[in-house]
Amino acid sequence: MSGISVPTPQPYPVLPGMETGDAKEELRRAIRAQRGHRSARQRAQAAESLADIIESIPEVRDAGCVAAYAARSAEPGMLPLLDRLTGRGVRVLLPVLGAGLARDWADYTGPDDLLERAPGRPPEPGGPTLGTDAIKLADVVLAPAIAVDTRGVRLGQGGGWYDRALAHLRPGAKVVAVVFPEEVYDAADHPLPREEHDVLVHAVATTTDWRLLGGL
Repeated sequence: MSGISVPTPQPYPVLPGMETGDAKEELRRAIRAQRGHRSARQRAQAAESLADIIESIPEVRDAGCVAAYAARSAEPGMLPLLDRLTGRGVRVLLPVLGAGLARDWADYTGPDDLLERAPGRPPEPGGPTLGTDAIKLADVVLAPAIAVDTRGVRLGQGGGWYDRALAHLRPGAKVVAVVFPEEVYDAADHPLPREEHDVLVHAVATTTDWRLLGGL
Protein backbone atom coordinates (compact mmCIF):
# COMPACT_ATOMS: atom_id res chain seq x y z
CA MET A 1 0.00 0.00 0.00
CA SER A 2 1.47 3.31 -0.97
CA GLY A 3 0.35 6.91 -1.00
CA ILE A 4 -1.02 6.81 2.54
CA SER A 5 -2.92 10.00 3.35
CA VAL A 6 -2.31 11.32 6.85
CA PRO A 7 -4.16 14.21 8.53
CA THR A 8 -1.20 15.78 10.32
CA PRO A 9 2.56 15.96 9.75
CA GLN A 10 4.23 12.58 10.05
CA PRO A 11 7.55 12.83 11.90
CA TYR A 12 10.37 10.71 10.54
CA PRO A 13 13.64 11.72 12.24
CA VAL A 14 15.51 8.69 10.85
CA LEU A 15 18.82 9.64 9.28
CA PRO A 16 21.04 7.52 7.00
CA GLY A 17 23.46 5.43 9.00
CA MET A 18 21.60 5.86 12.27
CA GLU A 19 21.73 2.89 14.65
CA THR A 20 18.41 1.04 14.82
CA GLY A 21 17.96 1.62 18.54
CA ASP A 22 18.67 5.33 18.18
CA ALA A 23 16.25 5.61 15.25
CA LYS A 24 13.52 3.98 17.33
CA GLU A 25 14.07 6.36 20.22
CA GLU A 26 13.99 9.43 17.97
CA LEU A 27 10.71 8.25 16.45
CA ARG A 28 9.19 7.54 19.85
CA ARG A 29 10.15 10.99 21.10
CA ALA A 30 8.70 12.76 18.07
CA ILE A 31 5.45 10.79 17.96
CA ARG A 32 4.85 11.07 21.71
CA ALA A 33 5.27 14.84 21.45
CA GLN A 34 2.70 14.93 18.65
CA ARG A 35 0.26 12.80 20.63
CA GLY A 36 0.50 15.22 23.51
CA HIS A 37 -1.18 17.96 21.49
CA ARG A 38 -4.60 16.26 21.55
CA SER A 39 -7.10 17.66 24.01
CA ALA A 40 -9.10 15.52 26.42
CA ARG A 41 -12.19 16.09 24.25
CA GLN A 42 -10.34 15.00 21.12
CA ARG A 43 -9.07 11.89 22.89
CA ALA A 44 -12.58 10.98 24.04
CA GLN A 45 -13.97 11.35 20.52
CA ALA A 46 -11.10 9.30 19.13
CA ALA A 47 -11.80 6.49 21.59
CA GLU A 48 -15.41 6.18 20.40
CA SER A 49 -14.35 6.24 16.75
CA LEU A 50 -11.69 3.63 17.42
CA ALA A 51 -14.26 1.34 19.05
CA ASP A 52 -16.45 1.60 15.95
CA ILE A 53 -13.54 0.67 13.67
CA ILE A 54 -12.20 -2.22 15.71
CA GLU A 55 -15.66 -3.73 16.17
CA SER A 56 -15.96 -3.85 12.38
CA ILE A 57 -12.93 -6.17 12.04
CA PRO A 58 -14.36 -9.65 11.30
CA GLU A 59 -11.95 -11.45 13.63
CA VAL A 60 -12.91 -9.14 16.48
CA ARG A 61 -16.62 -9.39 15.69
CA ASP A 62 -16.42 -13.20 15.85
CA ALA A 63 -13.99 -13.50 18.77
CA GLY A 64 -14.84 -15.19 22.02
CA CYS A 65 -11.73 -13.84 23.74
CA VAL A 66 -9.72 -10.70 22.97
CA ALA A 67 -6.42 -9.71 24.55
CA ALA A 68 -6.34 -5.93 24.68
CA TYR A 69 -4.83 -3.23 26.89
CA ALA A 70 -5.80 -0.25 29.00
CA ALA A 71 -4.43 2.87 27.35
CA ARG A 72 -2.28 5.56 28.90
CA SER A 73 -3.71 9.07 28.61
CA ALA A 74 -2.00 10.01 25.32
CA GLU A 75 -2.59 6.65 23.60
CA PRO A 76 -5.65 5.86 21.47
CA GLY A 77 -8.34 5.29 24.10
CA MET A 78 -9.66 1.77 24.64
CA LEU A 79 -12.30 1.94 27.37
CA PRO A 80 -15.35 2.31 25.09
CA LEU A 81 -14.20 -0.73 23.14
CA LEU A 82 -13.47 -2.80 26.25
CA ASP A 83 -16.93 -2.08 27.62
CA ARG A 84 -18.62 -2.88 24.30
CA LEU A 85 -16.80 -6.20 24.06
CA THR A 86 -17.60 -7.33 27.59
CA GLY A 87 -21.16 -6.04 27.14
CA ARG A 88 -21.75 -8.61 24.42
CA GLY A 89 -20.10 -11.44 26.34
CA VAL A 90 -16.56 -11.38 24.94
CA ARG A 91 -13.85 -12.29 27.43
CA VAL A 92 -11.25 -9.50 27.55
CA LEU A 93 -7.74 -10.06 28.88
CA LEU A 94 -5.49 -7.18 29.90
CA PRO A 95 -1.76 -7.18 30.64
CA VAL A 96 -0.42 -7.31 34.16
CA LEU A 97 3.20 -6.27 33.94
CA GLY A 98 4.61 -7.62 37.19
CA ALA A 99 8.25 -7.10 38.14
CA GLY A 100 10.67 -6.24 35.36
CA LEU A 101 9.50 -7.82 32.10
CA ALA A 102 7.28 -10.42 33.77
CA ARG A 103 4.32 -11.20 31.51
CA ASP A 104 0.89 -11.95 32.93
CA TRP A 105 -2.78 -11.37 32.17
CA ALA A 106 -6.02 -10.81 34.07
CA ASP A 107 -9.68 -10.44 33.12
CA TYR A 108 -11.15 -7.00 32.50
CA THR A 109 -14.16 -6.60 34.80
CA GLY A 110 -14.86 -2.89 34.34
CA PRO A 111 -13.21 0.52 34.53
CA ASP A 112 -13.51 0.76 38.33
CA ASP A 113 -11.02 -2.11 38.67
CA LEU A 114 -8.34 -0.43 36.57
CA LEU A 115 -5.59 1.28 38.54
CA GLU A 116 -2.07 2.48 37.87
CA ARG A 117 -0.44 -0.05 40.15
CA ALA A 118 3.13 1.18 39.66
CA PRO A 119 4.44 4.61 38.58
CA GLY A 120 4.57 5.07 34.83
CA ARG A 121 2.74 1.87 34.02
CA PRO A 122 -0.59 1.66 32.22
CA PRO A 123 -3.72 0.88 34.25
CA GLU A 124 -4.04 -2.79 35.19
CA PRO A 125 -6.89 -4.97 36.47
CA GLY A 126 -6.74 -6.07 40.08
CA GLY A 127 -8.26 -9.55 39.77
CA PRO A 128 -6.45 -12.89 39.86
CA THR A 129 -3.65 -13.24 37.35
CA LEU A 130 -3.93 -16.02 34.78
CA GLY A 131 -0.32 -16.74 33.81
CA THR A 132 1.84 -16.04 30.78
CA ASP A 133 0.07 -18.63 28.62
CA ALA A 134 -3.35 -16.99 29.06
CA ILE A 135 -2.68 -15.17 25.79
CA LYS A 136 -3.27 -18.54 24.09
CA LEU A 137 -6.96 -18.07 24.91
CA ALA A 138 -7.16 -14.99 22.68
CA ASP A 139 -8.57 -15.14 19.16
CA VAL A 140 -7.29 -11.59 18.55
CA VAL A 141 -4.63 -9.48 20.25
CA LEU A 142 -5.01 -5.69 20.16
CA ALA A 143 -1.49 -4.39 20.70
CA PRO A 144 -0.56 -0.84 21.63
CA ALA A 145 1.96 0.83 19.36
CA ILE A 146 3.71 4.11 18.77
CA ALA A 147 3.63 3.51 15.01
CA VAL A 148 3.30 0.72 12.46
CA ASP A 149 4.34 0.47 8.83
CA THR A 150 2.77 -1.25 5.86
CA ARG A 151 5.09 -4.28 6.21
CA GLY A 152 3.59 -4.95 9.65
CA VAL A 153 6.56 -3.58 11.59
CA ARG A 154 5.34 -2.29 14.95
CA LEU A 155 7.17 0.34 16.99
CA GLY A 156 6.37 -0.30 20.63
CA GLN A 157 7.10 1.56 23.84
CA GLY A 158 10.64 0.20 24.02
CA GLY A 159 10.46 -2.36 26.81
CA GLY A 160 9.97 -5.41 24.59
CA TRP A 161 7.01 -6.66 26.65
CA TYR A 162 4.70 -7.36 23.72
CA ASP A 163 7.35 -8.93 21.51
CA ARG A 164 7.96 -11.45 24.30
CA ALA A 165 4.27 -11.92 25.05
CA LEU A 166 3.38 -12.58 21.41
CA ALA A 167 5.78 -15.51 21.37
CA HIS A 168 3.10 -17.35 23.40
CA LEU A 169 0.29 -16.65 20.92
CA ARG A 170 -1.60 -19.67 19.68
CA PRO A 171 -1.38 -20.49 15.95
CA GLY A 172 -3.99 -18.68 13.89
CA ALA A 173 -4.59 -15.82 16.32
CA LYS A 174 -4.32 -12.37 14.76
CA VAL A 175 -2.43 -9.33 16.07
CA VAL A 176 -3.81 -5.86 15.36
CA ALA A 177 -1.70 -2.82 16.21
CA VAL A 178 -3.63 0.24 17.40
CA VAL A 179 -2.44 3.75 16.48
CA PHE A 180 -3.68 7.15 15.32
CA PRO A 181 -4.07 7.59 11.54
CA GLU A 182 -0.88 9.62 11.06
CA GLU A 183 1.13 6.89 12.77
CA VAL A 184 0.72 4.40 9.89
CA TYR A 185 3.88 4.70 7.78
CA ASP A 186 4.30 3.74 4.15
CA ALA A 187 7.23 1.33 4.22
CA ALA A 188 8.13 2.19 0.63
CA ASP A 189 9.08 5.72 1.71
CA HIS A 190 9.43 5.71 5.49
CA PRO A 191 10.09 2.18 6.80
CA LEU A 192 10.16 1.82 10.55
CA PRO A 193 13.41 0.53 12.04
CA ARG A 194 13.21 -3.15 12.88
CA GLU A 195 15.35 -5.45 15.01
CA GLU A 196 15.46 -9.23 14.88
CA HIS A 197 13.21 -9.68 17.91
CA ASP A 198 10.46 -7.37 16.61
CA VAL A 199 7.29 -9.36 15.88
CA LEU A 200 5.31 -8.40 12.78
CA VAL A 201 1.58 -7.69 13.18
CA HIS A 202 -1.22 -8.78 10.85
CA ALA A 203 -3.25 -5.58 10.71
CA VAL A 204 -3.53 -2.03 11.99
CA ALA A 205 -6.57 -0.17 13.33
CA THR A 206 -6.88 3.59 13.62
CA THR A 207 -9.69 5.99 14.40
CA THR A 208 -10.59 6.17 10.70
CA ASP A 209 -10.05 2.67 9.27
CA TRP A 210 -8.35 -0.68 9.59
CA ARG A 211 -6.26 -2.57 7.06
CA LEU A 212 -4.32 -5.77 6.59
CA LEU A 213 -0.58 -5.37 6.38
CA GLY A 214 1.84 -6.80 3.86
CA GLY A 215 4.45 -8.45 6.03
CA LEU A 216 2.59 -11.68 6.87
